[in-house]
Order: sequence, then C-alpha cells, then structure tokens
Amino acid sequence: MNHEEAEGMSMGQRKKKGIAALIFMVLSGIVLTACLYFADGRLPWKTDTYRAHRFGATYMTMNNPFYEIIDDEIRNVLEARGDVLITRDPALDVEKQIAQVREMIERGVDGIFINPVDWKSIGPAIEEVAEAGIPIIVVDSDVYEAQMVSCTVLSDNYQAGVQCAEHLLAEQDGGNILILTHSAAKSGIDRIQGFKDAIAGHGEFHILAEEDCLGQLELAMPVMEKLLKAYPQADVVMCLNDLAAMGAMAALKENGQTGQIAVYGVDGSPDGKSMIKEGIMEASAAQFPRQIGRAAAETIYEILDGKQTEPVVRIETELITRENLDQYGNDGWQ
Repeated sequence: MNHEEAEGMSMGQRKKKGIAALIFMVLSGIVLTACLYFADGRLPWKTDTYRAHRFGATYMTMNNPFYEIIDDEIRNVLEARGDVLITRDPALDVEKQIAQVREMIERGVDGIFINPVDWKSIGPAIEEVAEAGIPIIVVDSDVYEAQMVSCTVLSDNYQAGVQCAEHLLAEQDGGNILILTHSAAKSGIDRIQGFKDAIAGHGEFHILAEEDCLGQLELAMPVMEKLLKAYPQADVVMCLNDLAAMGAMAALKENGQTGQIAVYGVDGSPDGKSMIKEGIMEASAAQFPRQIGRAAAETIYEILDGKQTEPVVRIETELITRENLDQYGNDGWQ
C-alpha cells in the first residue's frame, strides 16, 4: 500500500466517524425530546392538542355577546396555563344543556362552568356533576341547588335592579311601568325584584304589566309591541338586560314612540351605551363580564389546589347614564 492509498483510507475513516457522530447526535436529540414529552405526561404526536387539564363550559345561549366575553376571559386564563376549554351552546334548551353536561362528565373534565338555562330545571345535571366529584363553577346566574356547587360567580343582580329604580325615582315624579323579564333565570328574577323593592312605597309609580321575553331581542320586540297596545299610558319600561331593552326600543321605534318612554336595562353593553349616548335609553346597570370570567377561572384553580374558596363571588354593578357615559366609553365592554 502506497502513501496516497493510506492517506485516502484515513480520510474515508474520518468521514465515516463524522457521519456516525452526527447520527448519534440526532438520535440523542430525538430520545431526549421523547423523554421530555413523556415526563410531562404528553405524547409527541399530540403536542398541539394535549393539555394537562380539560374544562367544560355551557352557557344558556351564545346568542348574547355577554357570554362570549365571559367565555373568552375564562379561555384566556386557562390557555395561559396550558389547559383547554370545551364550550357548548344549548341555545336556551335546558334538556340540551343537561345532555351537554353529561357529555362533559363522560369526557372526564376537571371542572365545569355552568350558566343555567333554567335555574331549577338544571338540577339533575348539577347533582350528576357533584356525584362525579367534579368542581362546578356557576357563572352569572344562580342555580337552585347552590349547596352542590363549588362556587357561584356573578354580578350583584339585585343591586342592578335597585340602581335602575333609584335613577327613575330621581328623574321622574311618577310613572306607569312595563317590565320585561326572564323568569327561568335567577339573575333576571333578582334584577326585577330589586327594581320592585326600590319603588315599593312610592305610590306615584305603578307597575302595569310584566312579561317574559327570555332576555332575547327578537322575543322582546313583539312582547313590547303587545304591551304598548294594551297599555298606551305606559311611560317607563324596565328590562332585565340590554338585549331586552334593544327589543323594546325597536318596538318603540316601530310605534313612533322613540324617546317618549324611559327605557332601563342591565349589562352596560356596547349597544346599550350607544343608545344611552343617542338619548333614547335612560340608563343601564353595567356588568363586568371580564371580571366574572377571570374570577371564575381563577377560582377553579384554587379549588383544584385544595384551597378554601368563598361560596359566592359577587361583583358590584355600576349604573351608566348620559352623565357618566364618558367614563365607560361605548366601543366595548367594561
């Protein structure tokens, strides 16, 4: 073997060693990555979808931006921690909501957020969740079986009704009042009760009629049209939420009475604030859906960590009127 052949063999061996070293490094990296995934409880082919915790959420209807905001805020908190939220919309159907809750139990979620379609009829689902040992966070509106849930996070709904009544008492010497409510939602019941209690004893104010509209714009409008025909002397309408107030104002516009009847709502929604700015809605008791969602999400983690939590987290409402509207703006939720 001559010198050139020996040198060529040496170079070939060095190349083989280099390739072998490179393969070893790549394989080591793959093994290390796999170990990290398995150590974290994950599988490498599920990196985009796996979360340490899965939670479920079902709201009475997603046909209300208020619940979209709550859901977004809950999701933001959960996903920031690497967890996932499964959201369902029962579209105001309590039987569908019960089925959704059962689905979540079967999927083995670590916690459920419930905004009940019907605060009493949701009972069987609440009992099943409690029996399964899954934490329940009720949002925005109470459930009848409050002792079975881990926590209820909601606005001070009674206070919202009182605030609307107090404004009415300050602005008018008397009034003939129509009420739009949602009798299956405890939040709606409490708001209307707060309003009624605040005007009680003021004989110059009379409640003419109270009708259910499920808190939906498209249902509130025909209900209001019917009431206007039956009670032409009405000059005030108290609505359980801003969607109902929007339906009432649509009926007033159709009837040529825009601005002639004092309209009150609850939410402080962007649309409601726009109507206040235009002078065709008196006031709205503002809720803070971002605070509700954030508090609900933080509470579920406290429960999972074994911490003691308050049974009820109640967030105060603030009355928005033309006088203080600039503090809240009208381009989004507060």
